[in-house]
Amino acid sequence: MIDKKKKAQIIKTYGIHENDTGSSEVQIALLTEEIKSLTKHLKTHKKDFSSRRGLLRKVAERRRLLRYLEKDNPESFEELVKKLKLKIKKLEDAGRLIDEAISEADDETAEAGPVSEENN
Repeated sequence: MIDKKKKAQIIKTYGIHENDTGSSEVQIALLTEEIKSLTKHLKTHKKDFSSRRGLLRKVAERRRLLRYLEKDNPESFEELVKKLKLKIKKLEDAGRLIDEAISEADDETAEAGPVSEENN
């Protein structure tokens, strides 16, 4: 959990306007800080599975918000990723990788030849 001063500083840094607390940029920055905190906690408390579950939920929520921000405002997305130093695969790269995997799977099944029904 991050303290009020740290949270206020993050909101001030990443907020779009003075009273901004709910924009995607602020939410992503807050989630990133919470993820860092939980990661540090889990390094010392390896068997704290409830905190691990919370960490996974925060990571999933941040991923959803990043995906939304990338579609909605690509410039802001790029800037935020650089500021937070996140390693992100872009949506078009992910789509291209999925398409390549599907085509490779199709090629492998074509090389294997037709399935004979004699064995059935």
